[in-house]
Formats: sequence, structure tokens, C-alpha cells
Amino acid sequence: MCKEASRLMSLKHERSLTFQERMSLRFHLSMCGACRQCDRQFRLLHEACRGYGIDHEVDP
Repeated sequence: MCKEASRLMSLKHERSLTFQERMSLRFHLSMCGACRQCDRQFRLLHEACRGYGIDHEVDP
């Protein structure tokens, strides 16, 4: 489940998660300290990139 959670943590910075995805991730994060730490790291990286003007673009 951690692999799916990390995929969702990354994906949520690219697009809005569906209700089911959000609930699945929230449930997993409530039980998994390692994934909570990973989520914080994703958030910090995303904020740092935005602070330097780096915007994520998806290549077609």
C-alpha cells in the first residue's frame, strides 16, 4: 500500500485527486508514519520548486 500512497502523494501535486483517491491516501497516512514523513517531504520539495519559479509541466 505504501507504493500506491507515494504515487498518490506525487500525483496530488499535478492534479486534483478524486474523492476515492483522497480518502485512500488519508486513511493510509493515518496509519503509516513513514508515508506521513514522505508526504511532508513531497510538500517541501513542491513549495521549494515553486519558490524558485520552477513550474511543473507535463510533456505530452
